[in-house]
Amino acid sequence: MRGTISTIERYGLHNMNAALEQQENYQRVARAIHYLNEHQQAQPSLSELSSYIGVSEFHLQRIFSEWAGVSPKQFLQFLTKENAKRLLRESSVLDAALACGLSGSGRLHDLMIKAERVTPGEYRSRGQGLQIVYGSCPSPFGYCFIAANHRGVCKLAFFDKPDGEAALLAELQDEWVAAELQRDDSQVAAIYQSMFAAKSAGKPLTVLLKGTEFQMKVWEALLAIPLGEVCSYQQLAESMGMPSSTRAVASAIARNNIAYLIPCHRVIRGSGEFSQYRWGGERKQAMLLHESVAGI
Repeated sequence: MRGTISTIERYGLHNMNAALEQQENYQRVARAIHYLNEHQQAQPSLSELSSYIGVSEFHLQRIFSEWAGVSPKQFLQFLTKENAKRLLRESSVLDAALACGLSGSGRLHDLMIKAERVTPGEYRSRGQGLQIVYGSCPSPFGYCFIAANHRGVCKLAFFDKPDGEAALLAELQDEWVAAELQRDDSQVAAIYQSMFAAKSAGKPLTVLLKGTEFQMKVWEALLAIPLGEVCSYQQLAESMGMPSSTRAVASAIARNNIAYLIPCHRVIRGSGEFSQYRWGGERKQAMLLHESVAGI
């Protein structure tokens, strides 16, 4: 019996170590992305980049390529404005996906993301009678804060600083003032795993949207942007039949509380430049690169 317990303990420790290594690799890749952004015109060499990150050229090339699917040199090409413009020109599939009733080829449809809206009563009561579990876990994009109730995921955000979780918990408390909040890292870890297992398991992963009618329409429209594609704020507004509401659309995107699953990271400026991202510009680029190359 003790041998079985020891095996389980070793297995759990192995998984924890693997998750921490994944987190460390993300931090290194994120720093590399930031450096390449800042020094793009100088076209830094692999030697210069590895010296900045503090690892060998071989190690950096391996973790960058394994994590992102491309080499640092190829990522420099990805950063160019002309490449971003090319992605925009190829994103006409957005209208087709919307016309198909949000049944396009995007990752969120592959994962069977189901969007539900809070009821008027739930909105007015601000969560009275609801129990919400929350917690954090390592992810490919840094530490991930997840909150969910019996209806679905109601918050997903990323953080890097030690006090980042406390700030996100404060946001959650403000958003659901009357709800009962309970920390449960094991349940949150299971939710995180389902984000990647839902495709093979055939089970929908539900997100619970809480906002104004217009905001929810924008967030639902984001679900139509397919994996590996991007669109501009103007294109998204036009796809919703609101070509003159670009600024309002951008404002609604900025209010999205469910990162990654509601893919606001797939929206960029009409010029082809990557706009600001609530959870960090490097993280936004990392997500787009990860999706466009690795197909995750």
